[in-house]
Amino acid sequence: MPQIHLTGPLGTSLTVEVQDERDIIATLRKYGKSGWTSGEIPPGGLVLPLAMADLFDWTLIGARPFTTDDGEQCVFYRGQTYKRRELDEVDTKKLKLPKIVKYSRGARPTDPTHLKEGEEGSVQYVTLITFRGGGRVIEQYVDPARQATRERA
Repeated sequence: MPQIHLTGPLGTSLTVEVQDERDIIATLRKYGKSGWTSGEIPPGGLVLPLAMADLFDWTLIGARPFTTDDGEQCVFYRGQTYKRRELDEVDTKKLKLPKIVKYSRGARPTDPTHLKEGEEGSVQYVTLITFRGGGRVIEQYVDPARQATRERA
């Protein structure tokens, strides 16, 4: 029987058995709504297709999206706030980059070096997730509430 090892918002560990591997996503959603996380985000963050940027179900990683009083979109994950940053497509003779949406935060001195992006001595970031490039929507990762809105449109 598959097991999911979770860590709660207060550092508590929990192992949940699922009857079938088809139940894993539903179980992650259930516990993720309360901030439980499973596994570690890799250095540089998760990478998903750009089409997922406004549809991703944050409960799958135990994160909670919110909007600041200033209208900035953010995500709260494991006690840290990650801000949405949109990087426009670049298409010049020397450089070609696709549009990117990423959620990142300023690096702290206590962050492990392998998680920090940017040049040492200047502003460095820690990225939670990046949405970029082609690719289609991964239906099992879509927030069910956003899916309903998407179907009505």
